[in-house]
Amino acid sequence: MNEFLAATLPADAQQATLVGRVWVEGQGAVLVKVEGDQLVDLSKLAPTCSALLELPDAAAAVRAHQGARIAPLAKVIANSHADKRVDDTPYLLAPCDLQAIKAAGVTFVASMLERVIEEQARGNPALAESVRKEVVAVIGDDLSRVRPGSPDADKLKEVLVARKLWSQYLEVGIGPDAEIFTKSQPMSAVGTGAEIGIHPKSEWNNPEPEIVLAVNGRGETVGATLGNDVNLRDFEGRSALLLGKAKDNNASCAIGPFLRLFDAHFTIDDVRQCELAMKVVGPEGFVMEGSSSLGRISRDPLDLVAQGIGANHQYPDGFVLFLGTMFAPTQDRHGPGQGFTHAVGDLVAIATPRLGTLANRVNHSDRVAPWRYGAGALMRDLARRGLL
Repeated sequence: MNEFLAATLPADAQQATLVGRVWVEGQGAVLVKVEGDQLVDLSKLAPTCSALLELPDAAAAVRAHQGARIAPLAKVIANSHADKRVDDTPYLLAPCDLQAIKAAGVTFVASMLERVIEEQARGNPALAESVRKEVVAVIGDDLSRVRPGSPDADKLKEVLVARKLWSQYLEVGIGPDAEIFTKSQPMSAVGTGAEIGIHPKSEWNNPEPEIVLAVNGRGETVGATLGNDVNLRDFEGRSALLLGKAKDNNASCAIGPFLRLFDAHFTIDDVRQCELAMKVVGPEGFVMEGSSSLGRISRDPLDLVAQGIGANHQYPDGFVLFLGTMFAPTQDRHGPGQGFTHAVGDLVAIATPRLGTLANRVNHSDRVAPWRYGAGALMRDLARRGLL
């Protein structure tokens, strides 16, 4: 874990506008910015991340703000390791707070095919390999030239329906409407260094490395960070109606390490070009590496935002949006044809040069620290600190 925490910051951190949240004993969750080798309190500028992103030019306001120093950055990052925390030293939390936590599904061809395979295999990993070969033989493994909602997509749908291979996942993958769902509840995401949770009854699951956009209540996309949309493939494969149980469990959503605000040095165009790298290191020595390129996303990130907020749906506190992943692990871990699934103790690191590294260790969701600090607790702490 220490190796990955050492790479927490973006490669160009000195010119990045980085906002985060830290736990400070006696104060609760505190909004901060990175300033050199220090974390600086932003509470007098805005009491919450949600409120900060409503400012007309949040990045400029953050850079200009003069606040009290909270702690040395390196010390806080080191203390974010869940197994080695010291009570009187702050540690990193997920950088969002009151925002809704949403996710876009089936936005990459590779993951779309895997979702079809999950559905056809009915959540049974032992059947996945044979189903995978059958599906790819008919569909192929390159749908990247098909634009969602286009006439070509409609023609492809007709062919697949005729072959009885049409799927609800293909519907949202190449149909006109994107899948936008609630990943987790406001305040429930964990930050870098924390444990992430998988349901103890799940036998087929995986990490999902993703870019996460920060959107304010006006629908403006104002920054980006990293996320791990932990997924239970067996639960969702049994039935799409189990999506909530497959996605939303204690500590099943990791976001961080910091929110990088858009400014002259980092824009949505940089997000569109992001290359994500992921590494899983198991307690038994198993290693899996993968990547996900935003350049291969089938819908533009801002189109996904527009499908999430608008005349039909508002988010007055803003929302963060997972953009989906093309990473769908098939590397055998426990035997031929068994594919990949997590083991307790896995270390998962997701990284990209412009956003840094998000690192977490896997445990069962009933064994990680229970979620007890919600919006009500945050409001009480802010009131006690005279910030409301």
